[in-house]
Amino acid sequence: MLCKLEDLKNKSVINVKNGSNLGFVDDIVMDTFSARVLSLVIYGKKKFFGILGREDDILISWSDINIIGDDVVLVNIEWLPYSNNQFKKKKFFQSLFK
Repeated sequence: MLCKLEDLKNKSVINVKNGSNLGFVDDIVMDTFSARVLSLVIYGKKKFFGILGREDDILISWSDINIIGDDVVLVNIEWLPYSNNQFKKKKFFQSLFK
């Protein structure tokens, strides 16, 4: 299957370890000497509509990719990109508005 970068940008990235949707492919990292793709880049989510910047980008090594399908890219990574602190903040804000 041939795939262009434009085709990859429309595919969501799913972690098969926990079923989480990591986002869409935004860019690639490529070695220009060997002409190999090294990793996929998913840009971090915007903080407060982008005014406060972004979270860290997610880099997925080419070796961590299981399969590139028609609609999704399945990856197998051990770490969770979202820390538990974010979930605690949501619970805190939810308690304020109850």
